Amino acid sequence: MRKYAITLGIAGLLALSATAAQAASTQAAHGVGGVAPPSGAVSYAPAADTPHLKATADNPTQQIRQIVKCGNTMYAVGSFTTIVRQSSTYTRSDIVSFSATAPYTVTSLAPHVVGSDINSIAFNGTNCADAYIGGVFTSVGGTSVKNIAKISTTTGKVVSAFGHNAGGSVQTLLGAGGHILAGGYFTSVNDSSADPYFTSLNPTTGKDDGFLKLKISGNYNFSGVADNPTRVFNQSLSHNGKLDLVMGDFTSAGGRPRQQIFMLNLATSPATVTAWSSPQWDGSAGEATPSDPTHGYPYECASIEPFYIQAAAWSPNDSEIYIGTTGYHPNGWPTGATPRNGLCDVAAAFPATQAEVRDTWINYTGCDSLYAAAADAHAAYFAGHERYSMNPKDCDALGPDGYKAPGLEGLQPSTGHLYVNSAGSAGYYARARGLGADDMLLTSAGLWIASDNFDGSQWCGDVENLSGICFLPYK
Repeated sequence: MRKYAITLGIAGLLALSATAAQAASTQAAHGVGGVAPPSGAVSYAPAADTPHLKATADNPTQQIRQIVKCGNTMYAVGSFTTIVRQSSTYTRSDIVSFSATAPYTVTSLAPHVVGSDINSIAFNGTNCADAYIGGVFTSVGGTSVKNIAKISTTTGKVVSAFGHNAGGSVQTLLGAGGHILAGGYFTSVNDSSADPYFTSLNPTTGKDDGFLKLKISGNYNFSGVADNPTRVFNQSLSHNGKLDLVMGDFTSAGGRPRQQIFMLNLATSPATVTAWSSPQWDGSAGEATPSDPTHGYPYECASIEPFYIQAAAWSPNDSEIYIGTTGYHPNGWPTGATPRNGLCDVAAAFPATQAEVRDTWINYTGCDSLYAAAADAHAAYFAGHERYSMNPKDCDALGPDGYKAPGLEGLQPSTGHLYVNSAGSAGYYARARGLGADDMLLTSAGLWIASDNFDGSQWCGDVENLSGICFLPYK
């Protein structure tokens, strides 16, 4: 996957300082349609003693933007200067690694990174000796680089044979089929401008290997829209490794009209854009409006958040795709205590059929953004800075039949119904909202959640002192 700094929408600025304890203590019985979680879902109670960010409210906000696993080691990247585990504090510059199993020992990997952040980290197959990092930075371990580099996971030193010059920020890196798929704002990378915004790199040299020839272009334009330059923002690889969901701000990819997200077939060479899409986000059926709601779909979200499908996850058998969105509300549609529509600020499921598809279900947060998604056979997990779930009748407030579900939710994969606590009064899962969880990773051991320490955010489930990294194990 990717990640870049989270941009808060209007809804996200509201009530960000609510704590987990406050949320739990004030929840009264409310909601309709929630279901008890199955025994196979991850626990609501996180593991203690995992590495985390400092949580004091007077510290500058720091973020974990992506977390990945290679071998028996976890790697987290973002924008931070220190990591805490138990009573020890470690100086770490935007990258940290630690054991994937208890006691989650922090390793010695500690290159000095000069720049604002590392957005993404990837590996080439099972080779854990070297990592590929991308973001906004100018040097790693004293070696001059520009936004992309390959580093030794033992020494942290730059592997000089791999090109390390991207002409704009790198948002997402993915190792797939012997290629390093890099996406971002850049129009050139390692002396090639043949494939702007999304380029396939040779894992040894960093040169464009020609596997991607998509000519991505365009951006979203409608009345009053905020600046939204073309870029590729995120990726999600299918379990069989043959398909890649690519998210970003564009209107054309691989010669096909595509907005928000497209499905890339990695089994062809070069890779090809499949027929998978939906009029619910691509505009092919026209734009529904408040005065004419029955023709087309309200596929444009608020002008301040025109790019809104920022997270996607595959079902275990790759038959279903779960998306998490920002967007606030459909452009020009009312807020307040009114019915929600469109795909703005939702968790949703769509068939992975390589054709035009419609949603399997939609679950509305009520105008709070979701930035991360993951799924197993028992649950579709979503996280962001949401306050509510199953909340289709209000915006910025808890509407009739909705549930409180701060920061994290687990949904029934077949229906999108929220998993609720034993009292049926609120979501089964919860975490400090902060700016919003920016990434999630499911492993055979459980669910890792990457977030931030905004305003002292630190709790996850029943446990304090988990700013930035939370791990929910399988029971």
